[in-house]
Amino acid sequence: MFEKLEKLQIVTLAIILAAGLIGAAKVVSGTFSHDQITVTGSASEVVKSDSGRLQFEVMTRQPNKALAYAQIQKQMPVVLKYLEDKGFAKEDIEIKSQNGYNQYKYLPNGTTTNEIAYYNLTQQIAVTSKDVYKIKEVSTDINSLISQGIDINVFEPSYFYSQLSDLKVKLLEDATTDAKQRASAMLKATHNRAGKIQSVRMGVFQITPPDSTNVSDYGINDTSTIDKKVTSVANVVFRIK
Repeated sequence: MFEKLEKLQIVTLAIILAAGLIGAAKVVSGTFSHDQITVTGSASEVVKSDSGRLQFEVMTRQPNKALAYAQIQKQMPVVLKYLEDKGFAKEDIEIKSQNGYNQYKYLPNGTTTNEIAYYNLTQQIAVTSKDVYKIKEVSTDINSLISQGIDINVFEPSYFYSQLSDLKVKLLEDATTDAKQRASAMLKATHNRAGKIQSVRMGVFQITPPDSTNVSDYGINDTSTIDKKVTSVANVVFRIK
């Protein structure tokens, strides 16, 4: 009987090594009284973002702070009208804080002086919308304000999926099911079956562009694309029957 068990152990180990995707562990207590197999399952789904956010800043450089502030105040109505013409309601537009600093003059040898050369001032603005394609369009078109004498710096838009929490629960379930199917396939040749789950350890979620193969030990939360792939991984320990 022990010879038969030994052969069974060798066959099982060979199958696992060939698969390269799972690890098996035997819990030894005098005899092989508890057999377990650990399998990594995965599941993914491509979803479409249902909201987006675009941030940009209006900039000016003037001889002093007062002139810089006056210039920003003069340009803001033009920027707001552009956003309203693009279909953004007032509640979709967030006028954030202004940031400014003095730029000092340099001597010919590169040494900084205490004399102010000019004052830089930026006004930060953010817009949000559930119409992600409107966010995408404005992110590429808003630079047209430069033709109206407005210096603008546009950041990459961000896209979000509001049902992510529910999706993560579903994908964890699907990843566990995938692990069970993998374990069953590996054990089929040994005439054994995957029994009850002994433990489940959830891996980090990878949220990436649909065609990306990037992974990270800390998880990825990419917001750069409207369509995104959400991947779940589960490490499951089954009892071998």
